[in-house]
Amino acid sequence: MDDTDVATIENVGPVYRLLHQLGFRTTKTVWPVGCPEGSRNFSSSQTLDEPAYVEFVQGLAAQGFEIAFHGATMESSERARTIAALERFRSLFGGPPRVYASHSYNRENLYWGVERLDVPILRALYARTNGQPPDWYQGTRPGSPWWWGDVAQETLTYVRNLSFDAINLTPINPSMPYRDPRRPLAPWWFSASDAEDVGEFNRLIDEAAQDRLEREGGVSIVATHLGKGFARDGRVDPTTERLLTRLAAKGGWFVPVGELLDWLRERRTEEFLPAAEWRAMQWRWARDLVTRRIRWKFR
Repeated sequence: MDDTDVATIENVGPVYRLLHQLGFRTTKTVWPVGCPEGSRNFSSSQTLDEPAYVEFVQGLAAQGFEIAFHGATMESSERARTIAALERFRSLFGGPPRVYASHSYNRENLYWGVERLDVPILRALYARTNGQPPDWYQGTRPGSPWWWGDVAQETLTYVRNLSFDAINLTPINPSMPYRDPRRPLAPWWFSASDAEDVGEFNRLIDEAAQDRLEREGGVSIVATHLGKGFARDGRVDPTTERLLTRLAAKGGWFVPVGELLDWLRERRTEEFLPAAEWRAMQWRWARDLVTRRIRWKFR
């Protein structure tokens, strides 16, 4: 699942050509509208305000790639802009997005920040270290300028929550996808493996990890940013190309996130997440978050 941060035709186009060639059908998020106020960290990103980028993304959709929603645009969007973005998405792709992932510190994010967690000590620690006020994220608060939870509930199917430092999600979240009665404005939740950039991606799907995933018969949804170092000067990173080529040869089922989650959901006997599984997921997420931050610091 490719979050669209800093993505352009130039820096992700070669990766999608390789994915298509190898038989992968994956999920690409988009920002349907531009960000006229500017963005310190994401201003290089292309959005569906640009005709050439629209043509590129529609071409991916025609090839079987899933197009998903990463919020209206790269910075916080009030309700009207979010609704306008969803309408543009419908007009360009023939229907609403089924899959959504919150972006960065956008204030309209759904159940984000401490609202992702229920374990009291983890909520307290996260609030102290995250650097945002407790009430920063307001996408689920009626009356807030950033409120759109009612629209999300009517529009979306799957929303991404916790991400982990492991390729196989089955031992971590065997009940995926799941409903959460504490967070009802997201119809179904799912987990992902985290790979911030090309280096983290290559580490996550290295040869040993691929073989382990195959041996365990597991499920993997990798959340990454294909715009972060995956291609330079029109050439895909050689290690990434080698690893993806090796993975494709294994004969796995390489489908978009929504299709995979539909398949898993059909096999669920219960909709909700067992309490013990949810507690273990939160502690594992916290541990993996610390591990990733340490590794990132000393790279």
